[in-house]
Amino acid sequence: MQRTETPMQGTGSLSVRLLNCLLACFIVVLVSARATECQAELYEVGPDKKYTLLEKVPWESLSPGDEVQIHWRAQTYRSKWVLCRRGTQAKPIVIKGIPSDKGDLPVIDGRRAVTRPQLRYWGEQRGIIKIGGARDPADTMPAHIVIENLDIRSARPSFFYFSSDGLQKYFQNAAAIFIEKGEHITIRNCFLHDCGNGLFIAPDSKEILVENCAIYHNGIADSYYEHNVYTEAAGMIFQGNYLGPLRENCLGNNLKDRSAGLVVRYNWIESGNRQLDLVDAEGSDTIRFDPRYRSTYVYGNVLVKRKEDSNTQMIHYGGDSGDEDNYRKGTLFLYNNTMVSRRASTTLVRLSTASEHLDCRNNILYTSHDGSSLAILDEEGTASLSHNWIKRGWKAAHSTRFGKVSAEDEIHSGADPGFQDEEKNLFFLTAKSACLNKAGALPEAVKANFPVKQEFKGPRGMKQRPAASLSDLGALERESEE
Repeated sequence: MQRTETPMQGTGSLSVRLLNCLLACFIVVLVSARATECQAELYEVGPDKKYTLLEKVPWESLSPGDEVQIHWRAQTYRSKWVLCRRGTQAKPIVIKGIPSDKGDLPVIDGRRAVTRPQLRYWGEQRGIIKIGGARDPADTMPAHIVIENLDIRSARPSFFYFSSDGLQKYFQNAAAIFIEKGEHITIRNCFLHDCGNGLFIAPDSKEILVENCAIYHNGIADSYYEHNVYTEAAGMIFQGNYLGPLRENCLGNNLKDRSAGLVVRYNWIESGNRQLDLVDAEGSDTIRFDPRYRSTYVYGNVLVKRKEDSNTQMIHYGGDSGDEDNYRKGTLFLYNNTMVSRRASTTLVRLSTASEHLDCRNNILYTSHDGSSLAILDEEGTASLSHNWIKRGWKAAHSTRFGKVSAEDEIHSGADPGFQDEEKNLFFLTAKSACLNKAGALPEAVKANFPVKQEFKGPRGMKQRPAASLSDLGALERESEE
């Protein structure tokens, strides 16, 4: 019997074939789109590269996984730009300097710097590289951005840059890198200098890592308000950095911070009004209500106060806004640091109120003057000291007004903790040092979450701390005699 096909049946078969064809085309388009989406772009800038000028890089359209490589050249790059794009954890957006054969970093110079015409953003006066806060590209919360291997310099009122409005002067608080907002941002192996602030981070930022950088010679003459570093973020880590003296006659602090979740470890921090000024969050309730706000960890650092530094205090912890309700009112955990003062009178830590506490363990607290020149507190707060090397004759405070200071198992051994050469800043311990194998136990929560595993390695960076020296006091292990 011959089979016949009704008009209805034929239409159905045609519809199925058409549907299958459309589905196949959709799959091809989808796969093609995903393949395109996964492709990361490499933008190379430098002599004999596709891009000879930084202004030619399409900063406004960078995507996850994209990398901008800035090759060293003898001339400085005179360019400034905004990054207002999002990478991902697996595919960050990377801005990377490629050093010369001698290791010199590419220089990004703010003097007469030019902005790519396609970029439109506010706050151009505030920095050379800005992260977050733009009109073109469209404003967003920048994320997963890495900036590394760049020498970024010269943004302060003495210098000018070019904008769409012509030649403009930088603001007094301009920075080499200004993060207006961003999350999961890493700044690594950069030189930040000759600016109002070396690094400035505003409070709409979170989870920031600054490591292995050299930040020095910043500040404004006769001003207390510009610093090498000025940061406020929810989650802030400094590690392996060299923070050197500010510019001549500049009165700012070396590192000033208003963050929650602050960790300062394995750095060399030398000079400044204060070496560390750790005060209250001013611009964000998010930071003040972050559970990490009440605990700050400073460990494994070398802190040096020069004799010409204007302030007696090495560290200030608590607040300075005048609104004590917002002060940190928690604990500063200060351990395994080597702290050296060459000033005639020194205060280790100023605590802002009676609600701030200093937990001070396993440090070397050295002054080149008599022991009586060193005081632990100034005015307020409580301090507990344990297993620190400190000269005999130290004071609870230089004034009659201070909180409570308690001490146990302090190590006193003459006038010298056993440095290799104190005058040359060689603070490694000798075989005869009284600081060997004298460390006491850390609180369990501190030991579990913030153990001392590394140490500063000059001129900047970190290295593993030998297990044999984990019981030594201070930031640096005894050098091998081999």
